[in-house]
Amino acid sequence: MLNVFVICTGNSCRSVLGEALFNHLGQRRIKAFSAGSHPIGRINTGALATLKRHGLPTEGYKSQSWEDFEDKAMDIVITVCDNAAGETCPVYLSKAVRAHWGVSDPGHVEGTENEKIAAFEKIFGILEQRVKKMLTLPLETMSPKELTSELNAIGQLFATPSEELSYD
Repeated sequence: MLNVFVICTGNSCRSVLGEALFNHLGQRRIKAFSAGSHPIGRINTGALATLKRHGLPTEGYKSQSWEDFEDKAMDIVITVCDNAAGETCPVYLSKAVRAHWGVSDPGHVEGTENEKIAAFEKIFGILEQRVKKMLTLPLETMSPKELTSELNAIGQLFATPSEELSYD
């Protein structure tokens, strides 16, 4: 089983959605965890509502620091926000394959309740498509270089960060 670490700065929304999707879709193949470089200490209620709408577990998530995982070997690290992608990862992650799957933060969308829900659904859908695409790869037999290249290419699929959310 591969350990996948989904990282975002605050670990309250996008990384939690990623963790949930990896654990749901990658059963018996992937165990996912999420954390942040500067966790805000709570999970976004919109993220939990999105998981619930899709029939995924909403319990057991917490906004935590990536330093809380220094004793856990990670095989793949995926950043889902541009801020976290630009930060220097802790040394203990140096052997992990790294990729960037930047998506906009639906937790920052202003607007009606329906617009907020639509923003969460859009990001959930993008992450779901990327996770599914990743799971079609022979992850266990790919070289780190091949895996890095493929995962970064997947991170460009389905949307670009500047186009994802147009609500103000």
